[in-house]
Amino acid sequence: MNVPLFQYKTTVQICNSILCPETEVKKKKSQENRLLKKLLKPEIERERLKAVNSIVSIVFGTRRIAWAHLDRKLAVLDWQHKECCQLVKGTYTSSVYLEEISPVISKMPKADFYVLEKTGLSLQNSTLFPILLHLHIMEAMLYALLNTTFAQCGQHQVLSMNRNAVGKHFQLMLGDSRTSGKELVKQFLLDAVLKEEPRVFFPSDKIVHYRHMFSATDQYRIEELYDSLLQAVAFYELAVFDTEP
Repeated sequence: MNVPLFQYKTTVQICNSILCPETEVKKKKSQENRLLKKLLKPEIERERLKAVNSIVSIVFGTRRIAWAHLDRKLAVLDWQHKECCQLVKGTYTSSVYLEEISPVISKMPKADFYVLEKTGLSLQNSTLFPILLHLHIMEAMLYALLNTTFAQCGQHQVLSMNRNAVGKHFQLMLGDSRTSGKELVKQFLLDAVLKEEPRVFFPSDKIVHYRHMFSATDQYRIEELYDSLLQAVAFYELAVFDTEP
C-alpha cells in the first residue's frame, strides 16, 4: 500500500493475480466469452473459431447481396456482389426467394464459416417492417441453404455478426448510426500495392481486377460490397486473433 498511486482495489487485484493466477485466467476467459456472445450468434466454441482457415462474409440489403472470401492470412480469395432487385417488389413468396438466392449461393466458395451481417433495425418502427421482413427471410434462407452439414453433426457453419460492433471496430459509428466504409476499403486496396505488410492482402493476380471492380462501382456506392470485406476483417481480428489494428 506504500507504492505511490496504488489504491486499495489495485493492490488487491495485483495480489490476487500473483497468489491465484488460475482465477485471473478464468476471469479473463469469462470476459472474452461475454464479448464474443455480443459479437456473434449462435454461440460457437473458441476452439472452432481459433482453428478457422477461411470464411465467407455475406452482407445483403434490399437490392443486392455481396460476399468476401478471406483466409486466415487476411488474403482476399473472392469478392463479388449480385443484384437481387425482384425480392421486395412482390409478396415475399418463399419460393421466389429460393429461386433468386440458390444461384447466388452456388457461386459462393466453400469455407469453414459463413458470416452474415446482423442489423440492429428496431421493431418499434412500423415503417421498417417490410425491410425487416425481407432481411429475416433472407437470413433464414441463408441459414438453411448454407448449413449443409447441420443435420448430420449439429454444428453451425452460419453465424450472424453484429453490424454496429464491426462499425465500432473500424471507428465508423456516428452516434447510433454507421457511416460508409467505402474510403477505408479504398485505402485497403491502395495499401495492398504500396505497403509490404498491408492489413488486407489482395493476391497479385487479382488486385487489378478488384481495383477495377471498385472503380466501376464508385459512383453507385455499393455499401454491401464494402461492408462484406470489412466484416470479414473484423471477424478475424476480433473473434479469431483477439487483436486490435
